[in-house]
Amino acid sequence: MKKVSLNILSVVLLTFWSFCSIAQEVIVPLYGETKGDIPYLEYGRGTDRLGGAKMTNLDTAVFLQVIDSAGATYKVQLAKNHTAYIPKKYLELKDSLVAEPYYLTKSWSVSGDGKHDFIHIGLDARLPYRSFQEINPSRIVVDIFGAVNNTNWITQLKSAKAIKNVYHEQLEDDVFRVIIELKNPHHWGHAISYVKNSLIVRIKHPPSGYRMRDINIAIDAGHGGSAPGASGSKGIQEKEYTLIFAKEFEKLLKRKRVPHYMTRTEDVDVDMVNRLKVLQAVDPTLLISFHLNSSSNKAAKGTSTYYKHIGFRPITEAILNRMLALNLKEFGNIGSFNFSLSGPTEYPTCLVEIAFISNEEDEKRILDPKFQKQVAKQVYKGINDWLREVKK
Repeated sequence: MKKVSLNILSVVLLTFWSFCSIAQEVIVPLYGETKGDIPYLEYGRGTDRLGGAKMTNLDTAVFLQVIDSAGATYKVQLAKNHTAYIPKKYLELKDSLVAEPYYLTKSWSVSGDGKHDFIHIGLDARLPYRSFQEINPSRIVVDIFGAVNNTNWITQLKSAKAIKNVYHEQLEDDVFRVIIELKNPHHWGHAISYVKNSLIVRIKHPPSGYRMRDINIAIDAGHGGSAPGASGSKGIQEKEYTLIFAKEFEKLLKRKRVPHYMTRTEDVDVDMVNRLKVLQAVDPTLLISFHLNSSSNKAAKGTSTYYKHIGFRPITEAILNRMLALNLKEFGNIGSFNFSLSGPTEYPTCLVEIAFISNEEDEKRILDPKFQKQVAKQVYKGINDWLREVKK
């Protein structure tokens, strides 16, 4: 009887020690830094044809704590009550990294250079962040995860022209919120990056004049090369006709002497990361991306425009209104669109689904050179309408 009891006790003890060992392995934290071209965070593991819902793009060498691994992603702890997911290819684990008990914010400075305003926020480390736009009134909100308020002053210089006011609040014990009120009621774009451990928020000024010649338009012909996109009933491919529409728009801009840039000018592979990197360097006033819609429902037809950030909705509404003047059926103005080229906050973006390549009636119009020129004119007029509206 005693022998049996000892065996049972041994099993219990071994089980307990094994559990403690496993538990210890699970809770040992792992730390890493972001790397690669345009790393980003996702809210969860859900996905569809556009991928997972993105929370934010991040700079490189941003400090993250890994708490789980799932397939091709890491789950990271941003703050006590906030987690996110990052593709493993964008995070380098480092044994040398350790977490501090807390990270403090430092003093700020606000200044401008004639084209942008800058907010410099000193931090103890390159912490993760996210930003979003607000309208009526127009504001930019930046959350810095893991940061604790120790900002005792903000130096504001008169060279800053776009910023009306800046202030902050400790939203949670380890979430520091920056609120940036803008003078202009419209959003022209902002970017976030680090210089050493200082978080820099760069805010774009409105164009000096609100004319077409005062802006620089990036033109994107969707798909290309080994990415053909959708196909029509007559065998035409989306990549071919998005380029045709983009070139018609380019011809019109050349005639009007409007500065512009094309992400591709022929049938070549240009992946999304490379398009985004080039657009970062070009820093356009706005981006127009041409696409053709498709559906398994052959009756689906019409035109639509897309945006992700609420502050960029006005340009998409203006272009949609002009596209509807071509007697196309309205398919809608679609927001929170999780498309890679809609993601940047640096400039307004409008993705135009011109018509349905899968619909026989729409496809006939897509093939018509006259319609191709009409679309270019309507997009041009829509941008003009938007400029007149935002000038008020």
